[in-house]
Amino acid sequence: MRITTKGQVTIPQDIRERLRLLPATEVVFEIDGNAVKMRRAPGTRNARGERIVEKLRGRATTTMSTAQLMKLTRGDP
Repeated sequence: MRITTKGQVTIPQDIRERLRLLPATEVVFEIDGNAVKMRRAPGTRNARGERIVEKLRGRATTTMSTAQLMKLTRGDP
């Protein structure tokens, strides 16, 4: 793997998936002797998921109750 002229590298997909590093995930870098460690920034969670939920919050237009919605989605008669 090579560093680009902008100082960027691509994190292999298997590593991104294993560590759940999604686009916009905040990370921090630490120097450990001659190595660099990257880890998720403290206090951060799935920022992408949280943004999606926040964007959708309050958009429901149905008058159905939660129980009615659950019955509908579960296919209960």
